[in-house]
Amino acid sequence: MTVLIVIICYLMLLVSLGVASARFGKQTSNDFFVAGRSIGPFLLFMSLFGTTMTAFALVGSSGEAYERGIGVYGLMASASGIVHSAVFFLIGMKLWVFGKKYGYTTQIQYFRDRFESDAIGLVLFPVLVLLVLPYLLIGLLASGASISALTQGALPSLFAGGAVPPWLGSLVICFVVLTYIFFGGIRGAAWANAFQTCVFIILGMVAFYMIADALGGAKNATQMVLAHKPDLLARSAHISKFEFATYMLIPLSVGMFPHLFQHWLTAKSAKSFRLSIIAHPLFIMLVWVPCVLIGVWASSAMINGGLIVPEHSRANQVLTILIRNLLDSPILTGLLGAGILAAIMSSLDSQFLCLGTIFTNDIVLHYADENKISNQQKIWIARGFIIAIVAATYFISLFKPRQVFPLAIWCFTGFSSLFPLVFASIYWKKTTKIGAFASILTAIFMWLFFFLKADWGAKSSFVLPEILPFISASTESMQITIMPVLPIIICSTLALIIGSLLSSPPSEKTVAKFFK
Repeated sequence: MTVLIVIICYLMLLVSLGVASARFGKQTSNDFFVAGRSIGPFLLFMSLFGTTMTAFALVGSSGEAYERGIGVYGLMASASGIVHSAVFFLIGMKLWVFGKKYGYTTQIQYFRDRFESDAIGLVLFPVLVLLVLPYLLIGLLASGASISALTQGALPSLFAGGAVPPWLGSLVICFVVLTYIFFGGIRGAAWANAFQTCVFIILGMVAFYMIADALGGAKNATQMVLAHKPDLLARSAHISKFEFATYMLIPLSVGMFPHLFQHWLTAKSAKSFRLSIIAHPLFIMLVWVPCVLIGVWASSAMINGGLIVPEHSRANQVLTILIRNLLDSPILTGLLGAGILAAIMSSLDSQFLCLGTIFTNDIVLHYADENKISNQQKIWIARGFIIAIVAATYFISLFKPRQVFPLAIWCFTGFSSLFPLVFASIYWKKTTKIGAFASILTAIFMWLFFFLKADWGAKSSFVLPEILPFISASTESMQITIMPVLPIIICSTLALIIGSLLSSPPSEKTVAKFFK
């Protein structure tokens, strides 16, 4: 019960912070959507880092390391640190310049102008919503699973096992996030992200130290793994070289995240990006190393001859089970649980808000008479769509849940597949709307095909014959495991190039607008 009280107090503090942030902003749609483009270096960095370090980074990485071993760090963290910073520099700063110069609030506004096409917005809108939904799902699944695992025995008279059920935990998190973004908009999300990033980094380090200490030190914890599951300490034991290599394409997804685009536009100046570009790789290492090690230790950690994390436990609950069973202090356990929820909510808020922003600006205001819609009406239109998306995502989360890590990989795969589109739009003058349409449609149809083939995201990789049916599965040398992002990104790039070369180049006015 103490753990539950600590978590409730943290959530109430977060709501208060979001409400307070509204007092520092103007009651305009511009402030609600892009904070008046006034965010400085520190707040921008904390927002960007907090938004990218999701349930995938804490809950997902620990669960995946529990099952696949130490190589999980190499799969995502090592490449992400470098790739994310490169994308912030090559894509984020360029889009910020265009956004400030031409008043963009969303990706779709930029792509409509760049490709001289109104229809591209109608194609991109459902694609972006579809790809953000898995991202939202992992947040709801992880929050529900974490709260349930941390509150075992707290309410025995109300629920089976005395734990807050996952459906209720997810519902509460939705309510908390909606409350502070309703009041503060993107400024409230930025404030909350900065606060929550500090919380989960500090408490993550505390959790790592406390868990290592409870297991007799890092050396002893590692020796238990060597004694029972030594294969988890080998990088390639559960991860093939080809799968490892194709994972390198996944971090490109940040270039097309609509919620990151919105955060980029909030920057006060181009100089605000410096801290993010330099510090992002270091902070990724700071978060991922402890989480992966904790997941590996959890596979073999024992007390009195019995496993602390029972065999076949849900990967989504590994981190919270370890915290609950190893730490004697309910207050500390509650604080560490709050740190996990902080990482989850620091992404959910931006994702909810970006969808409301896109719907309001790219659908409603674009096709209606904007002069007849007041600032408050624009804000309420965004809020209404956010509620609808949250309700739909929450409903989906009530069905058979997937593991956080594979579901996140599918989300990242979709956005990575669209990376050639945004990169070419900035650096290749001859990219045309035909090429853009060809790239988007190729990427989304191939993504849907592989997603369904993977049993709605149950697995995240395939052997080569599954992707190329004409290859004989009986040939042992062809049993190569790769990520579907590889064939999708190759095909979407080829579609972009071929479509652009076979169609008329953009007008001189558009070329002058974006390249001079």
